[in-house]
Amino acid sequence: MTEQEREVHTRLDELDIPCERYEHPPVATAAEGERHWSGIQATHSKNLFLRNQKGDRHYLLIVVHSKRVDLRTVAGQIGDGKLSFASPERLMQHLGVAPGSVSPFGLIHDREKRVRVLLDRELASAERVSFHPNINTVTLTLMRNDFETFLAACGNAVRYLDIENAATSSRV
Repeated sequence: MTEQEREVHTRLDELDIPCERYEHPPVATAAEGERHWSGIQATHSKNLFLRNQKGDRHYLLIVVHSKRVDLRTVAGQIGDGKLSFASPERLMQHLGVAPGSVSPFGLIHDREKRVRVLLDRELASAERVSFHPNINTVTLTLMRNDFETFLAACGNAVRYLDIENAATSSRV
């Protein structure tokens, strides 16, 4: 178990949140992950670390893995200007993870609570959810209500959005 994963398990243990652990080859995208998730009973997601045009606001967008996201639509829903992917340096600074390992569990490193969490409303109806424990060779699953407990304990601003599948070329 890596130090990154150990930190996540320590925090989950402190919050009395049980999880199930699955090892797999490294996966940097949700599309790669689909090959390894067949036996994992949970709603899987993709996690996008974004910044606004000025670079003074950062967002962790968590959506059901199969959806295509139009960042212009998301920006409009949250009332911010143009959104783009944050640099690997910003990702490391705010969430303590490298590209390919973006996860809400990175919020344990955001002590200043500067990252705003945007959740796909569809996740609110999931029974179980899955995320990397800040390393992309493992997937953890937990009950959705336990995930919400984790988010509340982190203290970051959380907002649910209606994320529809994008049909335009500005999707990710």
